[in-house]
Amino acid sequence: METMLFEYPATKKLAHKAHVGVVGSGDLEVLVTPSDEPWTRVEVRTGMTGFDDTWKRVIERFFNVHAAQATIKVNDFGATPGVVSLRLAQALEVSEQYERS
Repeated sequence: METMLFEYPATKKLAHKAHVGVVGSGDLEVLVTPSDEPWTRVEVRTGMTGFDDTWKRVIERFFNVHAAQATIKVNDFGATPGVVSLRLAQALEVSEQYERS
């Protein structure tokens, strides 16, 4: 099992916690907890080794666009980059996107 940690600046508050996806063949689950801190902290746990650079690029691309203030846990079981982006987007949607300012 490999664990990767990422952190990005963030400015958008989330309204609610979210849980999307399942840990199963070719899929992953995403758990989102809103935070008041000015960052997004992402922890990725995966059984697939050797994909650190791919994970970094996918997570970085997503959170450069979606600056959600949150702690996010991703539990992977061989998901493709497209599935990772889809699940992250679903998690933000379930969190009711961002609180209205």
